[in-house]
Amino acid sequence: MVTHLTTFAAQEIFRDDAPGEPLTLMGSSFYRGEHCNFHPTLGNHRLPDFLERYVLKGLIPAKRPIDRTTRVTTFGSCFAGNIATHLASLDFDLAKTREPKIYISAIGDGLVNVHALLGQLEWALENAPVPQGLWHGYNAEEYGYDESIRQNTGAVFRNTDFFIITLGLSEIWYDELTGGVFWRAVPLRSFDPKRHKFRVCSFAETKAAIKRMHALIRKHSLDARVLFTVSPIPLMATFRPITPLAASSASKAILRAALDEFLREHEAELNERLFYFPAFEIVNDLFFQKFSGDGRHIDVSIIDFVMKLFEVTYCDTALQREAVAELYREVREKNARWAHESLQTP
Repeated sequence: MVTHLTTFAAQEIFRDDAPGEPLTLMGSSFYRGEHCNFHPTLGNHRLPDFLERYVLKGLIPAKRPIDRTTRVTTFGSCFAGNIATHLASLDFDLAKTREPKIYISAIGDGLVNVHALLGQLEWALENAPVPQGLWHGYNAEEYGYDESIRQNTGAVFRNTDFFIITLGLSEIWYDELTGGVFWRAVPLRSFDPKRHKFRVCSFAETKAAIKRMHALIRKHSLDARVLFTVSPIPLMATFRPITPLAASSASKAILRAALDEFLREHEAELNERLFYFPAFEIVNDLFFQKFSGDGRHIDVSIIDFVMKLFEVTYCDTALQREAVAELYREVREKNARWAHESLQTP
């Protein structure tokens, strides 16, 4: 709880209930509205309800919507694989387990841009024509347009109770001749500089793709609930002539901003039929050293915490919030020591 103590020279003095937290000065010249929430201080992280107050506020459903009878379909960027693995370990009903050969199962965590995600929904549910030569796996192996795969994917989508869709990046390669977007990059063996081009998805087209995904799910699986998240894993490389740090930041910002505006436009559904889980914010804002030596793979203890927080927020299990709060304190302290030790290593 933040307690107002006094006002002095247009500065309000507050005291937070975090142990040992110093007094805080905040300007008092402007109206703060009905929903003013202050950014957490370092001391706030020690509060027992820190996760509810500063990480999940406004995002918590009244009742955990996923139980073991819920048919869950999860696909998107590589971080989606972590969610699927954790749910599978809890014996939840996953499309990835029931239909492992469909593309959203076999390569589901490699569909990293909004066009690739939307394309699977349009192809499977509405038999939309797809330009050839755009779908490739991790080793540039080509995936065909098998009709049985399409029908099985459509059946999975129509029978899904809970979708978990993870947005990955905004940089895309496309075929200028057909307008089709590649799942990933262009295979070296087939690259044609006259027709294969690169660009960054705009905010408008990103939001339009998210909106279209949601509309297709509502049309074909009327009662399904949909959860979006943004992958916290940065770009491995950029195809722009700038530093990958700046390119990755821009890529994630486009996704996050488009998703935020879409969610604000569907406020009536939030936390009931439409959800956002802040994996991107959790990884990037709560820890001192997020990644292993390659700068991209998230530390396993952080992944474990993120998955437990997802579970306690959305899954009907015996896991309690107090246990996850304690886990957060342990992981954050361990992470601080690891960060400090890494600075001392030559």
